[in-house]
Amino acid sequence: MTVQPNSIEARDIAYHLHSYTNARQHEAIGPIVMEKGEGVFVTDTDGNRYIEAMAGLWSVAVGFGEKRLVEAASRQMAQLNYYHTFTHKSHGPAIELAERLVAMAPVPMSKAYFTNSGSEANDTMIKLVRYRSNALGQPQKKKIISRIRGYHGVTLASASLTGLPNNHRAFDLPMEGIFHTTCPHYWREGRDGESEEAFATRCAEDLEALIQAEGPDTIAAFIGEPVMGAGGVVVPPATYWEKIQAVLKRHDILLVADEVICGFGRTGEMFGCQTYNIEPDIMTLSKALSSSYLPISALLINDRVYQPVADQSSEIGTFGHGYTASGHPVAAAVALENLDIIEERGLVGRAREMGELLQAGLRTLEDHPLVGEVRGVGLIAAVELVTDKAAKTALEKPGALGAQAFAILQKNGVISRPIGDSLAYCPPLIIEKAHIDLIVETTRKSLDELHATL
Repeated sequence: MTVQPNSIEARDIAYHLHSYTNARQHEAIGPIVMEKGEGVFVTDTDGNRYIEAMAGLWSVAVGFGEKRLVEAASRQMAQLNYYHTFTHKSHGPAIELAERLVAMAPVPMSKAYFTNSGSEANDTMIKLVRYRSNALGQPQKKKIISRIRGYHGVTLASASLTGLPNNHRAFDLPMEGIFHTTCPHYWREGRDGESEEAFATRCAEDLEALIQAEGPDTIAAFIGEPVMGAGGVVVPPATYWEKIQAVLKRHDILLVADEVICGFGRTGEMFGCQTYNIEPDIMTLSKALSSSYLPISALLINDRVYQPVADQSSEIGTFGHGYTASGHPVAAAVALENLDIIEERGLVGRAREMGELLQAGLRTLEDHPLVGEVRGVGLIAAVELVTDKAAKTALEKPGALGAQAFAILQKNGVISRPIGDSLAYCPPLIIEKAHIDLIVETTRKSLDELHATL
């Protein structure tokens, strides 16, 4: 598109540094400026309407323009627009939300701690794990294991957990004490003749080997998403989580479940941990917690984590950590109303029902010459693109095929997200069958257009 002088697009180019964007390319092409959201649709300043098949950033569970959330924010803003949670201070929305999240948790949890993004939640987790090890008299037990292609945020510490090269390059990351084990992507990483269960066994063996190499008494925690999101929607192979948890229990290593994307219905259960029988010591939550209407995130910690942390804070005299907006009353009020909507409208069950339609619909694309794999669970999915199905390869430059497909799909009115050569889908939980049909039809049409150019 041609950017007109003094337009809103030109002003964006002049003043705004964007996340996950090629800054030089942005200077040339400018942004698409969104102006309105309604249900599963967003509309830009040129009047183009799109199905938001990524729910923003995996997050707008109840859809755009939900008046109940606007009203909840307004009511709380008028009553108590801000207060903090430092030095024995609190307020009703934070207390109510903490109580509710602990009660909702799929395994017994002790406390909720509020942060403002998934990145902050996982960053805080690293500090808590270190604090706990010191409290237990285990100063050597500080290392954390994540996974290749896992995604856990972009702060200095949480980006180190993230197992994606572009989150490390030129940032001098990962920092010391963070290690990455095998990505559980069976289609991509499985060997010829290896079953899913055998691949899961190999993943567990790789984890065991890493633990032994570093020293079991030095490993404090393992973090993983129930289903990997920004690493390409990687669904764990059969028996994977059962085998991983057995390794961690054998070595007394904490399990951290990153539910930032999976939590609050995405996989067809309230939490991804329920979908895969995961029993975490710590859970990190964000995104659909407030449907991203306001920034808020949380950690849930069990008593095994809380008690040493509490002891250490008593010895020092304080728990020396906190954010100005931790448990912000307006964000907490919106989160509470958002959870009410999810429960009252049965959106977890709806995600399960509509998810079956989305998965089945996208799998009709498996016969397309550009489709190598379709994968997903519930209302999260990915279509991996190839130019050679047998070799599982795409264009010479990794990600080029995915980027071209994404651009055509967006031009045709569906916003997906290119992750390497995969197109990701994660629509609002309120999506209807007609919307899913349109997503699938538009994806096929867009892939046909792309195939014709190759």
